[in-house]
Amino acid sequence: MTAQDRFPRALLSEPKEVRLAYFRSKIVAHPRLKEVHQTLMNAIRQPTGVLLILVLGPTGVGKTTLRLGIEKQLREELSPELEQDLGRVPVVGVEAVASESGTFNWKDYYSRVLIALDEPLLRSKIDYGTRGLRRNGAGQLVVGHDVAAVQLRRTLELSLCNRRPAAVIVDEAQHLKKVSGSRRMLDQMDTLKSLASTSGIVHVLVGTYELLGLANLSAQLSRRSIEIHFPRYRVDSREEVMAFKRVLLTFQRHLPLPEEPDLVGRYEYFYERCVGCVGILKKWLDTSLAFALDEGHESLASADLERHAEPTRKLLRMAWELKEGEEAMQDRGDGRMELRSLLGLEPQTSNSDWTDELKPRTPDATGRKRAAGRVGQRRPVRDPVGEGQDEH
Repeated sequence: MTAQDRFPRALLSEPKEVRLAYFRSKIVAHPRLKEVHQTLMNAIRQPTGVLLILVLGPTGVGKTTLRLGIEKQLREELSPELEQDLGRVPVVGVEAVASESGTFNWKDYYSRVLIALDEPLLRSKIDYGTRGLRRNGAGQLVVGHDVAAVQLRRTLELSLCNRRPAAVIVDEAQHLKKVSGSRRMLDQMDTLKSLASTSGIVHVLVGTYELLGLANLSAQLSRRSIEIHFPRYRVDSREEVMAFKRVLLTFQRHLPLPEEPDLVGRYEYFYERCVGCVGILKKWLDTSLAFALDEGHESLASADLERHAEPTRKLLRMAWELKEGEEAMQDRGDGRMELRSLLGLEPQTSNSDWTDELKPRTPDATGRKRAAGRVGQRRPVRDPVGEGQDEH
């Protein structure tokens, strides 16, 4: 074990605010996070006609950490190009805010994306030419109350075309569902798809399992969208249990306390109280550490942890929601018979029918290729008639 595997011991002589800030900034690049991060980066780099990317998973799994990591990598990768093109923005990250009225506020959304696009330090400014858009004394974009949503939409399209971000990433995207009626929800998604199409910028929607089904509201949406699942860790997989333990061990070794607590030894307790989601675990440890530092404790005591754990009633709600979401994400092929019927194909009863035709053929004794048959199924041959039969 190297010194980098633990927190710097010099931290123990620092004020508690410094020690807490150190741990709060600690991010563990655990297997789940790295896998989804790479999948999302590949989808952004090579969209292949995809306009909308939906990243969905349970609350507290670490989706915001994922978004911030993606934004950081895109900034780093595009840094050389940005030095030559001062008007370009590498990525736009915004949060879809829940409206008090119960319906999603598109004017507010357009305003937030415009402001995120308009970096005040850029030398190259865009003259939007829209009444109601102005700059304050610091050069920051200000959106007036009298600007109509349709004006903001056109201005945003222009801005996206000029700034050319690699992606627009929308966190808490489940708030888009704040509408009434399935037709309205289709309108919501069509609006985003149209914005992505006219600007040529892929939009990434990051949210909970409430996003499930949004990509399938129409055939057109389904064709231009993909879903990426960010799941929790599960205890029915030995590999995932080991990965969860390694996450606990990393946090354990970086808690800036005189005495290292034994988190790994109680991994089932921690798993239960975070329902397998690293984001919930990290927030819980942050709060518990802050309390322990305020109280002058040498380590994390059980009482410190229990005091700041999520109530069981909330954890039960989370567990039910993630169970339903995971089941909905599974493609069991239940609709295969219906699909074949709609396409005019004959019904088939075995999944092997999908793969048998792709199996390589093996040569027979004559050197000709013959198709591989199924196990237990006799090959079609001509039976001899009237020869070799027993005589009685």
